[in-house]
Amino acid sequence: MTESRLLEATPLLPQVAEPEPGTPALPGSAPADGRSRRRRRGRIRVTEVIPWLVIAIVVAWAALPGLFTSYGPIAGDAAAALQGPSAEHLFGTDATGRDMFTRVVYGAVHSLTGALVAVTVGLVLGTGIGVIAGSVGGFVDDVLMRVVDVLLAVPTLLLSLSVIILLGFGTVQAAVAVGIASVAAFARLSRSEVVRVRRTDYVEAAFASGGTFFNVVRRHVLPNSLTAVIALAALQFGTAILAISTLGFLGYGAPPPTPEWGLMIAEGRNYVATAWWLTTLPGLVVVAVVLSANRISADIARRGRA
Repeated sequence: MTESRLLEATPLLPQVAEPEPGTPALPGSAPADGRSRRRRRGRIRVTEVIPWLVIAIVVAWAALPGLFTSYGPIAGDAAAALQGPSAEHLFGTDATGRDMFTRVVYGAVHSLTGALVAVTVGLVLGTGIGVIAGSVGGFVDDVLMRVVDVLLAVPTLLLSLSVIILLGFGTVQAAVAVGIASVAAFARLSRSEVVRVRRTDYVEAAFASGGTFFNVVRRHVLPNSLTAVIALAALQFGTAILAISTLGFLGYGAPPPTPEWGLMIAEGRNYVATAWWLTTLPGLVVVAVVLSANRISADIARRGRA
């Protein structure tokens, strides 16, 4: 009796019929989270645009410096020495009256060229070592990775200084030294990526179907291993600019009066108390380029994981 009263007092809930398999979904029934995810993925954020804009400006400086300034990077006016930033001299002038903004603009080609050389050296040598070690394996892998471990154990700056002492001073020599110092990082990462891809089913199927070693590595292993390596190359681009500027600051880079960013900061260190713009403004340019390259590297790595 009690159970029947409870059943009478309990309201009946409407039963929703489950859709039959193969029934097409209604136009408005798509998951909202999927649409919002696609919307967020297609949205361009300001934090993604600014790094590319900074790099584009610096590349424009290097390619067409005459469009941004009418002064020369070497000749100066003694009467205009150590003038602060103004409308006529955006970054001020140095002790010999040279326009600092002009020298920063003309110095972009030295820093960017050096960074490209350094990244190319590290990318080609390091990726080659990593691909060989990860693809061949065995004794070859052990020997190459022990060499990489030794290079990783040496501080990057110390290794760069050792190489540049052997090669001689100059922007290109400093770039090659920085590139050699980054070979170990590229080799370690590319080797781990190659090993990961090498163990996948489609690579094993390619070998089982009669594919040769070089064809499988060229068509399957190498293309699927490059995303992380490209992200590291973008990161090393900023790191190379910082390292080349450091070597120039220490006197191992381009000789005076070359408008190289590190050398400019070194020349202005004696005037920090009286002419802060000589070191601060070129230093901010270096920081902006390095941070932009790091941000671009992070975006490439994130898109590769998506």
